[in-house]
Order: sequence, then structure tokens, then C-alpha cells
Amino acid sequence: MSNEKKVTVIALGGNAILQPGQRGTFAEQMKNVETTCQQLAQMVESGKYKIIVTHGNGPQVGNLLLQNEAAKDVAAPMPLYVCGAESQGLIGYMIQQTLHNLLVDKGKGAIPIATVVTQVVVDKDDQAFQNPTKPVGPFYSEEEAKKMESEKGYHIKEDAGRGWRRVVPSPDPIQIFEKDAVRQLVDARSIVIASGGGGIPVVKEGEKLVGV
Repeated sequence: MSNEKKVTVIALGGNAILQPGQRGTFAEQMKNVETTCQQLAQMVESGKYKIIVTHGNGPQVGNLLLQNEAAKDVAAPMPLYVCGAESQGLIGYMIQQTLHNLLVDKGKGAIPIATVVTQVVVDKDDQAFQNPTKPVGPFYSEEEAKKMESEKGYHIKEDAGRGWRRVVPSPDPIQIFEKDAVRQLVDARSIVIASGGGGIPVVKEGEKLVGV
């Protein structure tokens, strides 16, 4: 029988990082991540898997957008795709540090863990840019939602009967640009955290990349 480890992609949903009803403090998110990483640590300890972790980022991006809006008069707001990059760094850091600390407790702290800020090439003409569908940020009442649409020009839709949320474009991926870097890290026995939130959308202009 082969002893080759299986490449396993683990996708963490939003509740693995931020529970419904929580305010979203760093301490809350770290506690949730620790619960999730305990399961990941068991998989690592088994020695059977090459692990890639990906994750959602809707609540975190939504909060970054709110922070941008609240501070726009004193600090320049960042584009949506930059908020996506920020969320990858934030969530990757939480998972990376928490998982490392749990592995230290198991005597496996030497296993390398890396977060790859991941860009995803998309089509600039993707219809998602005209029809946003990805929910981000907190829930609003219908009255609050209509006010925000009117005053801020946000796209807001009802989210599964739970309330109203801002929605942003989620274009289909064509290529994960950092796929070779991820592959090399995995082959080198690193645990890799990548493609958070589906990746940072970029388009190609010749051989160069531009965020969208």
C-alpha cells in the first residue's frame, strides 16, 4: 500500500470564524477559530493528509467596508478587492497562529504553516459585476435596507429570510493565479491557507494583473 498523503482541501464556512449574533470582536473570532483548528490539528496529527485550508470572508469584508464608511473623512477608504485581501491576511493569521499553537501542544510545532494571499483571474465582462449576489456584513431590517440603498447606493437583498444584507459581485474564477506557489508549499509538506473568500478578483491586462 502507498504511504503517500492525500491532498485534502478543507473549506471553513462563515460560522467557523464568526457565529450569528456575535459582534465580531477579535477575541470572539479567535475563540471560534480555536474550536475549528482543534479538528484540523487532529487531522494533522494523524499524518494522513496534505492540507489546504480555504475559508469564507463575508462578515469580515462587510465589517471592513463599514469601517471604511465610518472613517472615510479621516482615512481614505479602500476598494472592495483590497478589503478582500485584508480579510485573507486577517483570517489567515488567526488560523495560522492558532493551529501552530495547538500543534505545539501535540509536539508537532515544527510543521510549517503558510497563508498565501491569493488572486483569482476573472472575466472583466462577467455578469456578476452587474448582478451582485454575495452577502457581506451585518443583517438589516427591510426599512434599514431601503434607506441604505437610497442613501448609499448599495445593492441589498434578503438573505434566506434572516434579514437584509449588502451584496457584492462574485465573478466566476478562471484561474487561481498563485496555484503553483500553493502546490510547491503543499509538496514541501506545508499546511497552506489559501483562496480565502474565493480569492481576490483580478483581470489580466496583457501579462499584468489589475484588481477589480
